[in-house]
Amino acid sequence: MSTTQSERLRGLLEPLVSAKDLDLEEIEVSRAGRRRMLRIVVDSDEGVELDACAELSRAISDRLDETDAMGDEEYVLEVSSPGADRPLTEHRHYVRATGRLVKLQFHEGGELVARILSVDGDGLDLEVPGVKGRKPTTRRVEFPDIAKARVEIEFNRKDKKEEEA
Repeated sequence: MSTTQSERLRGLLEPLVSAKDLDLEEIEVSRAGRRRMLRIVVDSDEGVELDACAELSRAISDRLDETDAMGDEEYVLEVSSPGADRPLTEHRHYVRATGRLVKLQFHEGGELVARILSVDGDGLDLEVPGVKGRKPTTRRVEFPDIAKARVEIEFNRKDKKEEEA
């Protein structure tokens, strides 16, 4: 997708997304056979429910029908929330991942899997799991040191309500 089209779509759609108290995370236009696929990814601190995606999809579709932003070719519109394994690239992504296990890769090399305890403007406070029966430790990581970050999927973690019971 050209930068101009991307910027135009963002300018057109961001007010609709913001009006629903959501963040516009990503806009992607790709080919799917003869048609084009327009993927819009939205998120919020509370997550995004299916009904909110459907309602936003209708509003976006109506707005796109009023303009020539997608040209004359057919396209398929998909509005969704980000996947659980999407990269953490913005400060708000780290805040939303508080309490989750993340895998960090560092600019200086090496990586770390740890749980985010808290996030501030400069970096993260993490809980590093103990190895071979040792207790977990805490570690501070500054944002400039992080090359890549991604939430790790946990299938067997008890949620806080189960732990308190």
